[in-house]
Amino acid sequence: LASMEQVHANRFRSEDSGYVPVKPSFLGIRQFDDYSLEEISHYIDWSPFFHAWELSGRYPAIFEHPEKGVHARELYDDAQVMLKKIIDGKWLQAQAVVGFFPANSIDHDDINVYTDDQRNTVQLKLHGIRQQMVKRDTPNLCLSDYLQPESSGIADYIGAFIVTAGLGIEEKLAEFEADHDDYNSIMLKAIADRLAEAFTELMHQRTRREFWGYASNEKLTNEELIKEKYQGIRPAPGYPACPDHTEKALLWQLLEADQRSKVSLTESYAMYPAAAVSGFYFAHPDARYFGTGRIGQDQVEDYARRKGMTKAEVERWLAPVLAYEPDDN
Repeated sequence: LASMEQVHANRFRSEDSGYVPVKPSFLGIRQFDDYSLEEISHYIDWSPFFHAWELSGRYPAIFEHPEKGVHARELYDDAQVMLKKIIDGKWLQAQAVVGFFPANSIDHDDINVYTDDQRNTVQLKLHGIRQQMVKRDTPNLCLSDYLQPESSGIADYIGAFIVTAGLGIEEKLAEFEADHDDYNSIMLKAIADRLAEAFTELMHQRTRREFWGYASNEKLTNEELIKEKYQGIRPAPGYPACPDHTEKALLWQLLEADQRSKVSLTESYAMYPAAAVSGFYFAHPDARYFGTGRIGQDQVEDYARRKGMTKAEVERWLAPVLAYEPDDN
């Protein structure tokens, strides 16, 4: 692994890219209750639906597969029937909470989110983890790199979102379970997951085109959306670019989610209902998804200091990305 000094020297320098951040059309939080499931359904990516049934393959090519094709088609047809019932019968409700905030990177790896555009008061600080593998020709990335540093004096912004399409699912699941109907129970969960992901895609598109508006002329097909042909990323805490699930607590704080969102966090920072997605919006044209890879003890100690946690706590939450065996004490 490279040292923290080396990886900071080899960071991606957003301030050198000539990019001028776009101010979102509104700052603060907006809530969208009971969003149209019919509209959301047009954004569904069906490929992962088949994975829920342990069928690998891409939609619609999977229908032509000699072994899996017939089964895949049956599942898909059943899903269309249930999807219509979900929409017509209002089995599920969808809700989104999105917000846009003045923000700059600070001390290389963290992000200051300010209370307003004067930027005199920090509302909260988000904490990043930086790639520590030795890299020759490419930068050691951290999500904070995609924001202009505070020292640059350039006004930059970050977005945040919590979306769900799983509200009300328990009632229907209880009916299926009372009938010992595993098939429809799995089907409903699989479709709710697809709708949550579709809603995430839809809200990200609305963010790019209108809420943030940095790509107001974007016209992409569903296929292009699935292939992420757009500008910007929406990384989620607990995923490879920000493996620390505890950052979700800050996301919840930022979006006043306890008052606004119907999605709650469990003690292990899982979302409830499960058909939910949350994360941050970054608009930088060079922003890409990446994995932090393994990190060393020096970064863990630095991260613990920045977060106000003990080293042991950080090691527990970041266990999957540690490049060393932590002490047991």
